[in-house]
Amino acid sequence: MTKANLIGVVAQKSGLPKAAVEKAINAIFDSIMGTLKKGDKVTLVGFGTFDVVKRAAREGINPRTGATIKIKARKAPRFKAGKALKDSVAK
Repeated sequence: MTKANLIGVVAQKSGLPKAAVEKAINAIFDSIMGTLKKGDKVTLVGFGTFDVVKRAAREGINPRTGATIKIKARKAPRFKAGKALKDSVAK
């Protein structure tokens, strides 16, 4: 499902215009990204938790050349599905 598909489905189920739904979805995504950027986590009970993990520096291999390269330490977003989401997918 793409963002456009999501907007269409939410608009259809809610009876709201697509423009209003798009603004709401963009606001939700911006809020989640802003919270993660600050280093905080976002918990949506039943759906899941978004947080940021620190990845340590490590060595990798360039698949084209086989040469060893150094990969810098970084932060990466992570999502952990909640129980209700896991249960709904498992059925």
